[in-house]
This record gives sequence, structure tokens and C-alpha cells, in this order.
Amino acid sequence: MAKQTDTPVIVNRKAKFEYTLIDEFEAGIMLKGTEVKAMRSGNANLSDAYCIFDNGNLIIKSMFIAEYDHGNVNNHETRADRRLLLRKSELKKIKRKLDEKGLTLVPYKIYFTERGFVKLNIWLAQGKKSFDKRNSIKEKDVKRELDREMKKFK
Repeated sequence: MAKQTDTPVIVNRKAKFEYTLIDEFEAGIMLKGTEVKAMRSGNANLSDAYCIFDNGNLIIKSMFIAEYDHGNVNNHETRADRRLLLRKSELKKIKRKLDEKGLTLVPYKIYFTERGFVKLNIWLAQGKKSFDKRNSIKEKDVKRELDREMKKFK
């Protein structure tokens, strides 16, 4: 099978707005064939997804992967729980940080490696308060205005 170079990157855009991102981890995901095919066509969404520990395993919950268009009755469930693949040392490090601080795990980005594996970037993050969110909006507006002014002088 030929390698696809234009595989989509699926990003959780709300994550940077709702959380202060602290530490990044890269995890593999256990998927079925139709799930991978649906992801290759860009039919996935991370906006409602979250990660939890279950019996020592890290699981991503409520990640939406649309049914594969050319699938049959054996298609996958759209919001099934999926196991994340990390090294034991990384799992222990994440578990330790989650227990001691008010942190959460936020799925941020899904992408394909050169070898065709699906990878998920997860971040240890701390939730922002409403005034932090307002500051983020103000910073975006100022940056947008600066870009407009710079564009006028070019």
C-alpha cells in the first residue's frame, strides 16, 4: 500500500483556551481497522475527549471517530473507550503528577507517523479560571490588530 503524505492532523482547539498546558506526552492508540481508515479521511473529533486511568491503563473516553463510509455491519462504535499505549515509566510519572496536583490529562492532537502509526499528543494541564480565559481573548485580539496594521504597511 502506498504511503499517504496528506494525512490529516486532528487538533483539539479548545484545549489551549480552556487549559494551561504544562507537560507533553506522545501515546499510541489501540484502534480497529475501520477506525484507522475513518481517521485517515479526517473524520475524528477530540473536543469532548478526556483521559482517565482504569486498572493501571490509560484510556481515552468520548473521542469521536465517525463510522467508515465504505464499511459494513462490522463498523466500529463512534464513541468507544480506547486504550492508550505508553511506557510503564511514563504511566507512573503521569499517575504521580495527577495524584499530587490539581492537574488533568487533555488529548491535544492526533497525527500519523511516517510508518503509518496513529499517535496522540496528550498534555498534563491545569484548568484556567474565567479571568485567564478573558486575558487569552484580549491577547488574541491585540495580536490580530497588530497583524492587520503590519499588513497595511507591507
